[in-house]
Amino acid sequence: MIQQTREKFITLFGKEPLMVISPGRINLIGEHTDYNNGFVLPAAIDKKIVYAVALNNTQQCNAHAVFTNETVSFDLGQVQPTPGWINYLMGVVYQLQQGGHPVTGFDCVVAGDIPVGAGLSSSAAVEGGLVAALDSIFGYNLSRMDMALLGQRAEHTFPGVKCGIMDQFANLHGKKDQVIRLDCRSLEYEYFPFNFPAYKIVLCNSMVHHSLASSEYNVRRQQCEEGVAAISALHPEVASLRDATPAMLEEVRAQLSQIVYNRCKYVIEEIQRVQDATHLLKKGDLQQFGQLMYATHEGLSRLYEVSCPELDFLVSLAKERPEVAGARVMGGGFGGCTINLVKQDQVDDFISFIRSRYQEQYGKEPEVYVTTIQDGVSVID
Repeated sequence: MIQQTREKFITLFGKEPLMVISPGRINLIGEHTDYNNGFVLPAAIDKKIVYAVALNNTQQCNAHAVFTNETVSFDLGQVQPTPGWINYLMGVVYQLQQGGHPVTGFDCVVAGDIPVGAGLSSSAAVEGGLVAALDSIFGYNLSRMDMALLGQRAEHTFPGVKCGIMDQFANLHGKKDQVIRLDCRSLEYEYFPFNFPAYKIVLCNSMVHHSLASSEYNVRRQQCEEGVAAISALHPEVASLRDATPAMLEEVRAQLSQIVYNRCKYVIEEIQRVQDATHLLKKGDLQQFGQLMYATHEGLSRLYEVSCPELDFLVSLAKERPEVAGARVMGGGFGGCTINLVKQDQVDDFISFIRSRYQEQYGKEPEVYVTTIQDGVSVID
């Protein structure tokens, strides 16, 4: 794909480009905790966005997307939110400009094999790849954390999704065969080896596009903030659900709607699960780690209500299989993928079982991806 993207760029623009590989991400545990200042446990994977980029000595940016086979242009003096995939690129350019980083005209080709809507964060990969490319070309010397925060701001201001920092962070900080526990409040992070050669990470795509995710994501954020407001009236030190305990939540239960109570209960429990999960990784206990994944799914489905019947069905199928250590919905929810930890020597049997049962139930075959944990964004000179 890298060579094909380079050749496409040369065909379209007639010069040699800078190449950038920008991965998607998984999150093993810690879902919807990032914007509540909690902990997450993501990793970069081998599904990726590939960029070819070069300057063009104008004030125009020309971007060709291989996945839609269209070229879109915009003027650097008129960068404003626009429908479509170009919005993510424009968001990055706008945030660079706002930060005082000069941007002149460039040409780029964008390709990739991250399935859109699968919960693998293709948007963060698009943002991270472009900011890394422009940083390399213009010599901004941004740190990886600076790039992640810039990508997050781009997502907030242009697509309008008030995401946490996890996706952009994992995209830029990933390391091969390691997961990262990120403290989303302090932005401190620690790597933990994910070295279980007898197991594979298998993603089962429900083929349900999470069209509700953007709007409902912002609703969930508001509901969490409502819970924090009630708790902080009694406990002023509580600035986010990261600071709250189950006992504090029970104190204000009568003041909250059942929905807001459920949302907060899930987040408080999930923040603790991430801490428990890293202790299990240190001990090499993948079976108990998997049980925490199942508990996360139950919370996401029943309390946070970001699952759907198809995702619940996929997790219930995984629970039937002794070769599966754990499974859950991954990402924003309302569709996308489940993440499953499956014994390597039984991956083929697992995939056949999932495909046939899902086809039988829903009349469509799920896409299945066997992934590996890889490095974050890399620039190829």
